[in-house]
Amino acid sequence: MDIIKLPEYNIYIGHIQRALRHFVTDRQYSQHLLIADENTATHCLPILAEYLADIPFKVITIPPGEVHKNIQTCEKIWSSLMHNQTDRRALVLNLGGGVIGDMGGFCAGTFKRGIDFIQIPTTLLSQVDASVGGKLGIDFADIKNSIGLFKNPGAVFIDPVFLKTLPKREITSGFAEIIKHCLIADRDQWNSLQLVKNLEQVDWTALIAHSVLIKKQIVESDPFEKGIRKALNFGHTIGHAIESYFLSSKTPLLHGEAIALGMICEAHLSFQRQGLTNQELEQILSFIKTLYPQPIIPRDSFQELIHLMQNDKKNVDKKINFSLIQPIGQVHVNQEAETDEIKASMHYYNSTVN
Repeated sequence: MDIIKLPEYNIYIGHIQRALRHFVTDRQYSQHLLIADENTATHCLPILAEYLADIPFKVITIPPGEVHKNIQTCEKIWSSLMHNQTDRRALVLNLGGGVIGDMGGFCAGTFKRGIDFIQIPTTLLSQVDASVGGKLGIDFADIKNSIGLFKNPGAVFIDPVFLKTLPKREITSGFAEIIKHCLIADRDQWNSLQLVKNLEQVDWTALIAHSVLIKKQIVESDPFEKGIRKALNFGHTIGHAIESYFLSSKTPLLHGEAIALGMICEAHLSFQRQGLTNQELEQILSFIKTLYPQPIIPRDSFQELIHLMQNDKKNVDKKINFSLIQPIGQVHVNQEAETDEIKASMHYYNSTVN
């Protein structure tokens, strides 16, 4: 098992049963409450229940999906905690993807001014990204993660066994964050990544550990996203807007699918503003296109997407803020772009759709 140590908590990667049991039993919590969605309750909870045999816990089940990551679902979770007479010596176990980790942590971090929680991420996306760094929150007024807080979990337990419960589309979605980490911080790993032809044959433990180490190093140097931690937003300023736009459509995109499109657009911005070479831009485009769906971004939606970007919490003085790359493996934060340049990047993406 890989153990990645942060100042406030540890991240365990591999077969987690022994480490998880030690964590839960050694601290003698008054209660154990597990938050899952309907999917993880069906497919992942039986695995975890075997890991925690003889340790009683109560399960709070919520509907799955980003559409339920809102204050109404939080009210249901808080009501369940209250109904179970949860006190401040209780532990919340968040079993699920990014939605469960973000919202379960947010609910635990605010209930009675904060009770302990741990993250047990079950999707590739949450294992390499959302479960690490202490950022918690919910969506509000159609803006992703616009209500939230920073609060670290007691620990993170990452077990690749849960990936076996996922459809291929979810695996591919999570892989987008691995791509991002390589583009912003590790050119050599990016070169290795391009040799991947089949996501069913990769060593997930090694890839997850590599991504988590990159995020760990960035988070430790900037825990509250004042500077270099913004590097992790590469692809996300435009990607989040695309995700929000398609969320209410007949063909919603998964988070990683939207971020993949955002990385194409923001790679083009990097080409326009930072001097990323055309060869590198084409390399990024080619690799992402082999893995992800490429819906056209309707031209008449560009202004709506710009409006969504203008509400991004990373902006300062109403300027749309980006993290851009140049060269691959190096990132430049706090890069502003004009709306015409942003629209040009989306035009560029549309021009590449076959």
